[in-house]
Amino acid sequence: MSIWDYANPKKFMQTTDRLLPFVAVPAGLMLAAGLLWGFFLTPDDYRQGATVKLLYIHVPSAMMAINAWGMMLVASLVWLIRRHHVSALAAKAAAPVGLVMTLIALVTGAIWGQPMWGTWWAWDPRLTSFLILFLFYLGYIALWEAVENPDTAADLTSVLCLVGSVFALLSRYAVNFWNQGLHQGASLSLDREQNMADVFWYPLLVCLAGFVLLFLTLVLLRTRTEIRLRRLKALEARERMA
Repeated sequence: MSIWDYANPKKFMQTTDRLLPFVAVPAGLMLAAGLLWGFFLTPDDYRQGATVKLLYIHVPSAMMAINAWGMMLVASLVWLIRRHHVSALAAKAAAPVGLVMTLIALVTGAIWGQPMWGTWWAWDPRLTSFLILFLFYLGYIALWEAVENPDTAADLTSVLCLVGSVFALLSRYAVNFWNQGLHQGASLSLDREQNMADVFWYPLLVCLAGFVLLFLTLVLLRTRTEIRLRRLKALEARERMA
C-alpha cells in the first residue's frame, strides 16, 4: 500500500478513526504526568527560582509552534505538487493549533522574562522572529477565510507558508545565527555541558512527548472536521443545482 492512498478522504477518515484513541489517550496521560512531575516534584532552580518551571510549558509549546509550521510546509508542498486535497486541509487544520502554541510560547516567555531580564519583552532576534511567525499564522488563517474558492485559497496559503518558513527557521536557529541577544541557547541539547540537569530534563521530555501527541490529536480531529465541512458544502452545492 502506498502512502498516497491515505490522501483519499475516505481512507483517511477510516484510518484516523481507528488511530485517534491510540494518540489522544497517551497525549492526555503524558501531559498530566509531565506537568505534575515538573511543577510539583522538581525543585526550584538556584538562579531562576520557581519561574524555571515555566519551561515545561514554554519549551514544548515553542517547539511545536515551529514544527507545526514545518508540518504545514510539507503538507503545502504536497498540495502544490500532487494536488491532494487532504494535504491542503491538514495544513489548514494545523494552523490554528500552531497559532495557539505560538501564543502560549510568547506569553510564557514574557512571564519568565520579566523577573529574569527585568522586562516583559526585548527585541531579541529569536523573540522578534517568533513574533513575526505569530503574525504569519494570523495571515495564513485570514487568507483561508478571505478566499472563497478552496483550491485558490490552498494555492495562495501554500505560497504564504513557503515564505513564512524562513521565520520558522529563524525562530529555531536565531541564537546560532546571532551571538547576541538575551534569549538563552537550546534547552534540549545533546551537549551535556550545555544541557540542563536531569531533574529538569526528564519531566521536560515527558511534557514534550505529550505536546507532540496533543498536536497530532488536534490536527487529526480538525482535519476530519475540514473533510466533513468540504463534503457538506459539496452536497449543498448539488442541492442548489438540482
